[in-house]
Amino acid sequence: MLVRNFWKKAVILVIIVIILRDWVIKMAKKLSANNIEAETKEGLTLVDFWAEWCGPCRMLNPVLEELEKKYQGKIKFAKVNVDDNQALAQSYQIMSIPAVILFKDGVAKEKVVGYKPKDAWEKYLDSKLAQN
Repeated sequence: MLVRNFWKKAVILVIIVIILRDWVIKMAKKLSANNIEAETKEGLTLVDFWAEWCGPCRMLNPVLEELEKKYQGKIKFAKVNVDDNQALAQSYQIMSIPAVILFKDGVAKEKVVGYKPKDAWEKYLDSKLAQN
């Protein structure tokens, strides 16, 4: 009985920690034409143009989530669903997805198209932070 109560409490504690961790860590902001300028105007912002049906986009999502945690406070992460924001995607000449655009102080600087592994993104982002 004592052991069973211990495990119940342990499981509840783990669930609470997971919920709080996700609540404390600010996840990628969802962007649209209404807020992209305001959300990218300061510092470095990595904007992922994606779609729900896109396999490579779904592969890239957990990579970007890990990177967001690693670079918290240094680089902002955001997402644009191209199905919901077709005009915005067209304005940034998004022809293939996933496409990720790096903004610096509100200006789109570079576009990376296709899936890249986490280590490639880390090298890329570290080089951009060194230039900043």
